[in-house]
Amino acid sequence: MATAQDAQGFVVACSLSELEDDTPKRVEIGSTPVSVVRTEGEVFAINDICSHANVSLSEGEVEDCQIECWLHGSSFDLRTGKPSGLPATRPVPVYPVKIIGDDVLVSVTQES
Repeated sequence: MATAQDAQGFVVACSLSELEDDTPKRVEIGSTPVSVVRTEGEVFAINDICSHANVSLSEGEVEDCQIECWLHGSSFDLRTGKPSGLPATRPVPVYPVKIIGDDVLVSVTQES
């Protein structure tokens, strides 16, 4: 994936047509693992590493604008990154998203 940034640090993460509803897609932006999710008519980008255990959130389920860690069951709000239940107690970073045509752009240089 190309990593050319615009002035706000946005890079093309994937195409909108690659995203299936409620199915996370893992992408690497530079050295940052990101889970891109289309759900409830919006596209979200959240750091792909669970704050409780070092596992990929993109392997989990998406429901009610939350992504669930498959290992221990903590869910994180896709809008805020805040955990909704134990064992996770720390939020994970979420990143701003822009849609231009079929391109999904994400900026990992700024957190939402």
